[in-house]
Amino acid sequence: MITHDQLLPAVFHMQRQGRLGEISVCSQHLRTVRALAESATLAEAFPGQSFRAYPESGDPEKPQPDLYCRVIERMKPGGIVIVAVPDQLHFEVIMAALRQGLHVCAVKPLVLRYEEALEIQRVAYERGLVVGVEYHKRFDDRNLIARRKYRAGLFGEFRLGSAWLLEKAYYRRSNFQNWFTTDNSDAFTYVGCHYVDLVHFITGLEPKAVSVYGIPDRFPNGKAGYLWTDARVIWSNGACLNVQNALGFPDNAPGANAQGLVLYCQGANDGAWISHSDQLRGVRYSYAELGAGANAYAEPNPDYFQYLDLGGPGLNPAGYGFRSVEYILQSCIQVEAEGQSLAARQKLLQAFDSAGLMATPGNSSHNERVIEAARKSILSGGRTVEISGATAFEAVASIAEGGCRES
Repeated sequence: MITHDQLLPAVFHMQRQGRLGEISVCSQHLRTVRALAESATLAEAFPGQSFRAYPESGDPEKPQPDLYCRVIERMKPGGIVIVAVPDQLHFEVIMAALRQGLHVCAVKPLVLRYEEALEIQRVAYERGLVVGVEYHKRFDDRNLIARRKYRAGLFGEFRLGSAWLLEKAYYRRSNFQNWFTTDNSDAFTYVGCHYVDLVHFITGLEPKAVSVYGIPDRFPNGKAGYLWTDARVIWSNGACLNVQNALGFPDNAPGANAQGLVLYCQGANDGAWISHSDQLRGVRYSYAELGAGANAYAEPNPDYFQYLDLGGPGLNPAGYGFRSVEYILQSCIQVEAEGQSLAARQKLLQAFDSAGLMATPGNSSHNERVIEAARKSILSGGRTVEISGATAFEAVASIAEGGCRES
């Protein structure tokens, strides 16, 4: 879904502009890459463009879980790997890419364990490689505006807040039911991380404790998942954020999901308030004919990802979903332009970390610390788990490498 709706269109557009070369897409099933190759939406937006598919042929239903290793090993150093796989598989794929000398753009969350984030940061820095985490809400104009104004002192100090992101129920009927199980993930880990990252992005505060209460429910295939979660995150200044997440928003509801953020703050002489309705962006449509997946009444998000007809050929992607991917990939291109000078490449990596716009293992490891604590909390019935340890700027860990062997 995310590859079809956001990642591949962004890559195709940059290829059309001459900024990227050959594109390959690898999945463990032929049916997955075949469906992407036959997409009418992508064909309309990017006429004449295509990608090399892995698997190339064979049984559409036969899984090839290690195929990515062979694809990565064929790539020349300096290329880019976009990691869009289930959360628990991120670390192995990312490390395989880094060992091959490849830059990485990973969907959120980066990994599920703090030590893994540290190891990724260490290896990437030692080899002068970019690892960008695609927290696209960082590139939403409203969040960039709130960040600048908060850090200018206009809102005072964050005290209490709430955030919510509930995805449609149809997620349960997708491939989520094969991996989004109680032993691997939960609604807070998968979608709540967006708003934990966003509060840090806006305020600069660090999370210090988390408790997550999860309600297990059944997927259509009978597997159990924490499909409803309620979390409480305590921050370094004592502020409290409540986060509610689910895979259960009605399919017939008008928006693509339900999501938003409210922060109550305290200034020197008055209270302050940040309120973002991320579900309704002021656009309401009622269709005479239904398109694929559209309700008769809809509230589309014009800001996240849309195709625009700017005169062709094809269509132009627009929105913060595109800008986020573009920024990460352009950062990879920028570092690669420094050539073999490791010092120059590392200087750029440090600049990306310090700027804090693109999420990196160095500036967003608070997410991994929250997730690791959250998993402990949800598996113990919701007890509060303290978050301790240095940030990725201050500590480096070395753990056993997994996934593909050294090529």
